[in-house]
Amino acid sequence: MPEISIVIPIYNESLNISALHSRLDSVMQKMEVSYEMIFVNDGSKDDSIELIKKLSVQYSAIKYIDLSRNFGHQIAVSAGLDRAEGEKIVIIDADLQDPPELIMDLYAKMKEGYEVVYAKRKRRKGESFLKLLTAKAFYRILANITTIDIPVDTGDFRLMDKKVVQALRQMPETHKFLRGQISWVGYRQTFVEYERNERNAGKTGYTYRKMLKFALDGITAFSNFPIKLVTVMGFVVSFFAFLMIVYTVYVKYFTNQEIEKGWTSIIVGILFLGGVQLISIGILGEYISRINTDVRKRPLYFIKETNIS
Repeated sequence: MPEISIVIPIYNESLNISALHSRLDSVMQKMEVSYEMIFVNDGSKDDSIELIKKLSVQYSAIKYIDLSRNFGHQIAVSAGLDRAEGEKIVIIDADLQDPPELIMDLYAKMKEGYEVVYAKRKRRKGESFLKLLTAKAFYRILANITTIDIPVDTGDFRLMDKKVVQALRQMPETHKFLRGQISWVGYRQTFVEYERNERNAGKTGYTYRKMLKFALDGITAFSNFPIKLVTVMGFVVSFFAFLMIVYTVYVKYFTNQEIEKGWTSIIVGILFLGGVQLISIGILGEYISRINTDVRKRPLYFIKETNIS
């Protein structure tokens, strides 16, 4: 069995695969440990899988999993974790924003008695202001509304003990949020800080739409705060409605004033209540949708081809 398994999700990363392999191989040679690299092709539209297959012929340590279609980053990582055989497992993206050389620091830190060592970003180079702002806001909101301690300013780049991965394999929910799941399972966890680099080549596959979906998966998987917010909104609206009823009754029966019959107040009230109801239904719908997906118990992914026996 290899000492270290390196799980690498791939989506249109043909420009980075060769450089990534070279740097990872160099790091493993310096560490003098046995290893395997598991490339998980998540429905790439370029020639990523062809390049990986060529490398696998030249290097026996290279394994690949070619998924039947694009299932998403978190599912691709899960597919790699399901087949990782190492005593320690690394998750790293292929764009080289996370330096492979940091694995040596993660490994050294783990020897101090930790089961999880994640890479914490001190600085993110090459990111737009909007992406930095939304990412920072998301992680801090999530940290404040969840009941578990999900570290801020971290991605999936980390080193884990085999026992942590075995725990993750028992959590088959469809809407994966791995960094939350890893925090949830517990064990001794710590971090190593680093500066995240710019993407080596190519374009990111993480659009704002995918980022929003990822954020919803994280919030709905580890927090009931949105549902509690719906309840609070219901009480607040009911309270103001009750005050309006009391005021209307008081004006009509205990004063000489007449209540103006205008459509403005009616329209405002209808739109306000309608907006609250639609928001509430939408939040509840997100949770119900995820429950509906999980109870179907469909496989997380299908494999088209692999060289892992």
